[in-house]
Amino acid sequence: MQALAVLDLSFNELSGTIPSILGNLTYTEKLYLQGNRLTGSIPPELGNMSTLHYLELNDNQLTGSIPPDLGKLTELFDLNLANNHLGGPIPENISSCINLISFNSYGNKLNGTIPRSFHKLESLTYLNLSSNHLSGAIPNEVARMRNLDTLDLSCNKMSGSIPSAFGKLEHLLRLNLSNNNLVGHIPAEFGNLRSIMEIDLSNNHLGGLIPKEVGMLQNLILLRLESNNITGDVSSLTNCFSLNALNVSFNNLAGIVPTDNNFSRFSPDSFLGNPGLCGYWLGSSCYSSSHAQRLSISKAAILGIAIGGLVILLIILVVACWPHSPPASKDVSVSKPDTFASASSIVPPKLVILHMNMSLHGYDDIMRMTENLSEKYIIGYGASSTVYKCILKNSKPVAIKKLYAHYPQSLKEFETELETVGSIKHRNLVSLQGYSLSPAGNLLFYDYMENGSLWDVLHGSSKKEKLDWKARLRIALGAAQGLAYLHHECNPRIIHRDVKSKNILLDKDNEAHIADFGIAKSLCVSKTHTSTYVMGTIGYIDPEYARTSRLNEKSDVYSYGIVLLELLTGKKPVDDECNLHHLMLTKAADNTVMEMVDPEISDTCKDLGEVKKVFQLALLCSKRQPSDRPTMHEVVRVLDSLVSPDPLPKPAKPPASQQSSTTPSYVSEYVSLRGGSSLSCANSSSTSDAELFMKFGEVISRGTE
Repeated sequence: MQALAVLDLSFNELSGTIPSILGNLTYTEKLYLQGNRLTGSIPPELGNMSTLHYLELNDNQLTGSIPPDLGKLTELFDLNLANNHLGGPIPENISSCINLISFNSYGNKLNGTIPRSFHKLESLTYLNLSSNHLSGAIPNEVARMRNLDTLDLSCNKMSGSIPSAFGKLEHLLRLNLSNNNLVGHIPAEFGNLRSIMEIDLSNNHLGGLIPKEVGMLQNLILLRLESNNITGDVSSLTNCFSLNALNVSFNNLAGIVPTDNNFSRFSPDSFLGNPGLCGYWLGSSCYSSSHAQRLSISKAAILGIAIGGLVILLIILVVACWPHSPPASKDVSVSKPDTFASASSIVPPKLVILHMNMSLHGYDDIMRMTENLSEKYIIGYGASSTVYKCILKNSKPVAIKKLYAHYPQSLKEFETELETVGSIKHRNLVSLQGYSLSPAGNLLFYDYMENGSLWDVLHGSSKKEKLDWKARLRIALGAAQGLAYLHHECNPRIIHRDVKSKNILLDKDNEAHIADFGIAKSLCVSKTHTSTYVMGTIGYIDPEYARTSRLNEKSDVYSYGIVLLELLTGKKPVDDECNLHHLMLTKAADNTVMEMVDPEISDTCKDLGEVKKVFQLALLCSKRQPSDRPTMHEVVRVLDSLVSPDPLPKPAKPPASQQSSTTPSYVSEYVSLRGGSSLSCANSSSTSDAELFMKFGEVISRGTE
């Protein structure tokens, strides 16, 4: 048993205690005991498993404390103790696990303070100590873990202020310090967190202003500050162009709530419990009694205004009554400006038609058909728009997307981009039929898709129909073909920037069509921020793009990989704080990915080997390093060979002398995030489908045997 590399007893309803004899497995690299009913304490003998990389003890009923002996596991990558009943302090010795990448102790009863020695964990990217009884101040040393991308200390008893040194965590994507007893101000140094996408500081005792530096975080998607004592206004946040979720309720904020830029996305619930905030859409007047003291006017000022008004009235009367003779001839030019101004105010905006489907229609026609875009014609909402359905004169429907963003800064540039998008035609792309740009509202007219979005079909509250395996495979192929066309056939190439299941629309035959391509960058209000402004949606964003703001087509490939995981599992990318991609990496390391297959697939798929191949393809698309991901052309070729399979020659096995007795797992290489990959794809048009499978990794080729 000493040569056992993997011991996986997870999710077997095991009870009793963990045997201390497991400490004798000194050659074991992975020990998975999660999801059982194990009780008792963690044996300190596990610290003798000197080659252990993964230790998963989460989701059991373990008690006692964390043994300091675990600090001897210097080769450990992942330590998961979440959802147990562990108590006591976190041992300082854990900091000796210098190769640790992920440490999760969520949902225990740990107490004491966060060890200052944690700064030695320089490889740590994920630290979750939430839902415990930890107390004391957050040590400045935490900020020395420079590779952190997720830090969750929520639901504890932490006190003191937020360390300003957190501004040095340049790779941080998610910060959650909610539900603690933190005081002081939000550090202005947060402005240095250029990659940050989520900040949750809710339910603390923070005061002071929202720093203007926070308003410059162009990648920030979620900001929760509710239930604090924050003062000032919220105007600085109008510059957070990617902000989709905001909650500043129950503070001491004051002033007018903006309605432009990103604030058009937020509901009134985001601002409740701030008596000093006002705005017509909050249902409160900016001149209500709560502001009477600020707006009070002295008697002297009132008297001055009255006298001034009387003088102006007398002047008007004198001018009106002064005798004068009528002009000899009528000067028509005098009335022209007023006449033009009056006429222009009633002239409807211009509707630009890009395809014959909308010919013979004017702006007035569209407004009449939709009763001025009445709510009853709404068919969907997005982060940047509201979508309406309109039936044209020829009885064909179109989708009208009303953008939240105001008039573009560079109207000419935006129109040029729309003309370019309108000229692009492909069976797997949603066609732009026309547009109307005006201060009254920017409207884009698209093909109408009968079956809505892939998101609606997979996750909607009332699913219209089931998606069998063949239908999902065709959807995956269609979406891949649309992206491949944008990446490889358009000149210049088009990077989508926001690939997600909501932007994959399905026609009456469930054929996939990519929507919202070509204009994502233009929807950024200020062109000066496009170099650092990260487009995208939580759960789909390429972490390398979020960290560096460097965009290429491989960022779309990553997002497409997440969509594939959605199709395969039927699960949302982020749900109840569970990240689908992280979950699938864990399952891949355990070789249990097939447990996550959507039952609708299992019931309709004749060859689960196909499902395995698509799982591997999804993980390859979402690899951490962009250079290790395939191109969309290569993805299309793999999926096409599954939808329309040709007889493929069986891949030749290497000579016995070249076969390793312990072939390294592709998945292990990926999850450990260590070293380069020998599985990158060659870009050769002469490569056969069988060879292409080989280039996508040994696991895929193994599935064809």
